[in-house]
Amino acid sequence: MFDLVDKLQSKSLEAKIQKETITSVLFHQTQDCVELVEEAFRFEGINAPTMLANSDDKIREHVRESLIEIVIVELNLSRNVTKDMERISHLLPNSASVIVIGSEDAISTIRNLKQMGFYYVFWPITKQELIDFVRNVNSNRQRNSGLGKDRTAKKVGIWGTKGGVGTTLLTAEIAFELSQLKKSSSLVIDHDFRGGNLDIFLGLKKFEKKSITRASLASNLDAAYASSLVKKVDNMLHVMSLESDDLNELELKEYVRTLSAQLEGQYNFILEDLSRGSNCKQDIDYIANSYDILVLLMEPTVSSVREAKRVLKSLERANSTARCLFVMNYTMADKAATVSLSEVKEFLGKEADVVLPNEPKLGRLVLEDKHLYQLNYSVSQALHKLTSLLLGQNEKAGKGSLLNKLMKRGK
Repeated sequence: MFDLVDKLQSKSLEAKIQKETITSVLFHQTQDCVELVEEAFRFEGINAPTMLANSDDKIREHVRESLIEIVIVELNLSRNVTKDMERISHLLPNSASVIVIGSEDAISTIRNLKQMGFYYVFWPITKQELIDFVRNVNSNRQRNSGLGKDRTAKKVGIWGTKGGVGTTLLTAEIAFELSQLKKSSSLVIDHDFRGGNLDIFLGLKKFEKKSITRASLASNLDAAYASSLVKKVDNMLHVMSLESDDLNELELKEYVRTLSAQLEGQYNFILEDLSRGSNCKQDIDYIANSYDILVLLMEPTVSSVREAKRVLKSLERANSTARCLFVMNYTMADKAATVSLSEVKEFLGKEADVVLPNEPKLGRLVLEDKHLYQLNYSVSQALHKLTSLLLGQNEKAGKGSLLNKLMKRGK
């Protein structure tokens, strides 16, 4: 016997199952935008986005707590849409598609946001135009196409001009500050394939490098395999550290670069500790064309500054696209320095972007599992400035800081 009630119930359940679902969040600046987005989604029967005020703190708190497919950022009150998105881009997970709503009617804005992997919608917009746009973005996600699919990590190389200038320590501290304070997902890649102390600076206990055999070269080097070689430090920070009895350092170097390329879509930043082995022309060419930023770490000695000059000239010959930041690290007391900051500026043609003052307690702090980014030393303030420069922020040292005094004295 035909049961009409049962048939209607089945159709009702089927309709519920097929209901359109898009996990999204709106970071808003105006009530007009909130109302339009709510009405548009409700009218089309799509679950409405989570509504939060547009602030860096709200973005940090929310986008990392749940799996967000589409992030809508309202910038109708922004004076410069491009700069504001550059400022917050490191807070947004690469896995999410980002739609920017703004009232800035300029082709350059659309082009700049497109280069960053963000969609742009000009305000005012109708409800139907908005929902059609959101559906198109969601469709692109399903097909793994459109903007956002190529949004990749910023690649930062930290290169010491000689051994013992603090490259590994600085790499770890930058990684912690980016992941813990700036809430940017980060991957540290270790280029010391025979030893090193990266695990100590990252506070990892009973740490062992991942061992690679020659047979690994024949493996399918996709993102899933690359992820299996990564160790979790915490939810926002991971590390890749490899060793091998079969492969030489050149082979391991090429292998790590291939793995790094596979992981670019999973992190906001990839930090590479180049404290060892990056001295040949091939390395310079790779750095010049593959890195977004190179942090060149020096100490105030003749040999270290000469090496910095050599690297700078090599990068220029290679037509480097990497932004280069010069960091002077006072690994010794001020009076032990053999060159002054003014002499460094004259020799290099530019002054150090950041000066890390000497900290006598540094060794003890490391052994006590304390981190500079958490403390209030002068060197900690200099570290904060460096991290801000990496993010494109022009944060200057305080007027009364030791860093500022060193720069004024030209020491």
